Amino acid sequence: MFQSFDETAHPELGAPRLARLRTALSEAGFTGCIVPRADIHQGEYVAASDARLRWLTGFTGSAGFCIILPDLAGVFVDGRYRTQVKGEVDLAAFTPVPWPDVRAGDWLAEHLPGGGRVAYDPWLHTTREIAEIAARLSATGIALEAAANFVDRIWADRPLPPAGPATIQPAGLAGEASAAKRARIAADLARAGQAAAVLTLPDSLSWLLNIRGSDIPRNPVVQCLGILHADGGLDLFINAAKLSPGLRAHLGTEVRPHPPEDFAGALGALAAPVRVDRASAPVAVTQLLEAAGVQIAWDADPCLLPKARKNAAEIAGMEEAHLRDGAAMAGFLAWLEAELPKGAMTEIAAVTALEGFRRATNALKEISFDTICGSGPNGAIMHYRVNRATDRTFRPGEIVVIDSGGQYVDGTTDITRTIAIGSPGPDERAAFTRVLQGMIAVSRLRWPRGLAGCHLDAIARYPLWLAHQDYNHGTGHGVGAYLSVHEGPAGLSRRHDVPLEPGMVLSNEPGYYREGAFGIRIENLVLVAAADVPLGGDGEREMLAFRTLTFVPLDRRLIDRGMLSQDEIGWLDAYHAQVLERIGPRVSDGTRAWLAAACAPL
Repeated sequence: MFQSFDETAHPELGAPRLARLRTALSEAGFTGCIVPRADIHQGEYVAASDARLRWLTGFTGSAGFCIILPDLAGVFVDGRYRTQVKGEVDLAAFTPVPWPDVRAGDWLAEHLPGGGRVAYDPWLHTTREIAEIAARLSATGIALEAAANFVDRIWADRPLPPAGPATIQPAGLAGEASAAKRARIAADLARAGQAAAVLTLPDSLSWLLNIRGSDIPRNPVVQCLGILHADGGLDLFINAAKLSPGLRAHLGTEVRPHPPEDFAGALGALAAPVRVDRASAPVAVTQLLEAAGVQIAWDADPCLLPKARKNAAEIAGMEEAHLRDGAAMAGFLAWLEAELPKGAMTEIAAVTALEGFRRATNALKEISFDTICGSGPNGAIMHYRVNRATDRTFRPGEIVVIDSGGQYVDGTTDITRTIAIGSPGPDERAAFTRVLQGMIAVSRLRWPRGLAGCHLDAIARYPLWLAHQDYNHGTGHGVGAYLSVHEGPAGLSRRHDVPLEPGMVLSNEPGYYREGAFGIRIENLVLVAAADVPLGGDGEREMLAFRTLTFVPLDRRLIDRGMLSQDEIGWLDAYHAQVLERIGPRVSDGTRAWLAAACAPL
């Protein structure tokens, strides 16, 4: 079983740890410090050895940070976690702060009117992040100072960094040899007049080198750092324990492995100019280059866009992974419907069964994130993770949100379905139908090349806005090909301004959440592709469209047919016909009968 149901938040430990941290800060002459969720790689998910925010506060979400002052400790969380945080931290010791509504610099200026010294670990914050905070504090008397990590000073039993072996991603699935990728990106550096690029994102390096790893649960990336040179050579800073003889041979002579501790020194020896991504590289990289007098060329990680634009082999792999996963989901949903009348279904039982159906494919490498299975009020916690203390029995009249995914060697999946337990109420059906209308609207979109997710996000929200409703998360995120389930640089949200391009895989997942009552989310993954010219169209402008990858039926009991237009009904019926056609041959006879009923025309 990949997923554990142990409690990982321990709010009762927060206050004594906070007291020890404040003592350490005071003894060093600091007024406060910032404790981020991030590690040196700035990834969304961190190893146990880097889970400082969770260790200190109890908060287990995938984004946020804490600022500790002598008499106040603010835990900054975005809209996804504002319900969750209240149940995971000691509210007598920590104060939740709505972020990014409230910015770190503004909060510090308000709560340190007399000035002070605030410490931060320069390896755990990006250049852009620190620059934004420092700009707000420039006239406040508050000094933002780089320092050795204060949490590490008091975390006596901190786990060791991961050292799992790296593996080779087969050439037939990668679709392009590592040497070719390095040559292609190195040529871009040379054309830009850049001597090298600093690479700190594990998924960028894993993609570039056609390797995968086990350092981070749920994400098959290898934790390492790299410097790619304009001649195609790459200095790789990695724990030698991760490199087998076969993998060393795969990397070739142009990839030169070094111990991780050599990374800082190598930066100072680089020829200029050096490409650095201010949005992902630690500020320590900037400081080391500047101290050595090396000119910095600010630019995005050069692997981001090439990695996001899946090639033909990666697209074929993602399609196959989704068909396999769709069959597993269909088997689970058929099983769940048969079990529900017994009245003993729990969140943990459902999560356990779903993982079992995926394991039965004999292709599952990992789950792509801890399965979210929230029934009733737990469904309103957007990133709810069930444990033994919070586990609920499904109750008639409730709805349950099940958000899950699998990691397969040929692709990564992510799907959410909201299921009715018995007869849903009118509020639930109306809200579900509005969410469905938003998901269908995105699925049917055509748009001129050059638009970004920020231009399209509102389309998913429009049906909810008409009812004065909304949701506090983006409509969609990028998804990797047997890599991170959350992948940049493109997405469907107000903050994503990178134009969408063919080959990108995104989620389409509008939702609605009523705290203390219920939650709703519907999610399919979609592929950006060239749009076919419609019958009678003249094709005067190049257009893009989404092609759906996920094929799993939606719960028709939650749909208010009268709210849907004929075009929406037509899309849904056509989608369900595709589900039956593509998934039906892959399931058992019993599941096929259930699938035929679930896919019947509306």
